[in-house]
Amino acid sequence: MLTHTPTILALDFDGVICDGLLEYFQTAWRTYCKIWQPKNTTPPPDLAEKFYRLRPVIETGWEMPVLVRVLLLGVSESQILHDWSTVLQQCVDSENLQPQNLGQQLDKIRDEWITTDLDSWLALHRFYPGVIERLQQILETPTQVFIVTTKEGRFAKQLLQQQGIELSEDRIIGKEIKRPKHQTLRQLINEFTGNFDSLWFVEDRLNTLLSVAQQSDLAQVRLYLADWGYNTAAHRNEVRCHPRIQLLSLSKFAQDFSAWSN
Repeated sequence: MLTHTPTILALDFDGVICDGLLEYFQTAWRTYCKIWQPKNTTPPPDLAEKFYRLRPVIETGWEMPVLVRVLLLGVSESQILHDWSTVLQQCVDSENLQPQNLGQQLDKIRDEWITTDLDSWLALHRFYPGVIERLQQILETPTQVFIVTTKEGRFAKQLLQQQGIELSEDRIIGKEIKRPKHQTLRQLINEFTGNFDSLWFVEDRLNTLLSVAQQSDLAQVRLYLADWGYNTAAHRNEVRCHPRIQLLSLSKFAQDFSAWSN
């Protein structure tokens, strides 16, 4: 029997709770300038819009300055959208890039920005309409909320606090944990509940949900693709035919859990 209320609600952060596109581009551009040191440190007028459109291809933060790089090298949006893994690897190989170093540079630039001008950094983040209000409602119920994100946990915590959402550190599981999200979901089940039906997971990345769906022991976890996040029309169309993953709209997210099922 399907439950109408989750015991655990696991939420991705970027693309589900928070829209960080403006900050992503600014941080990616600053990181690009730090690494490649262009003569002109003002981005071309159309670069940001291209970056926004292509944000769904990014899996982890270190890829963002590489996306800026390949766009400036003239790689087409179509090629990036349809074969990003190849484009990314070719750039990494040809320019002898180190993903770990790129990630460290990106996080360092964020940290310095937050330390020196927190207000301007916070101002570049927008929360999706109704999400904070719904999150506040859920936190007043027995449902336990966890943030499962590839963003550094401290960044997510800072942004949530700005909105009046206080979650303990153990409820925000960021990239510093260094494990795939399906492993995190498995651990949450083992630690907090023995009922697999009672964990629901909302994510905007189709590949992440497909990875969870492939885990036989997580077959009863309820999976939702947030259609307002960083995904494409092709991703959303694929989900409409998927036996496990349900497409969730922002308007349904704001409603009672009983409205979420198709």
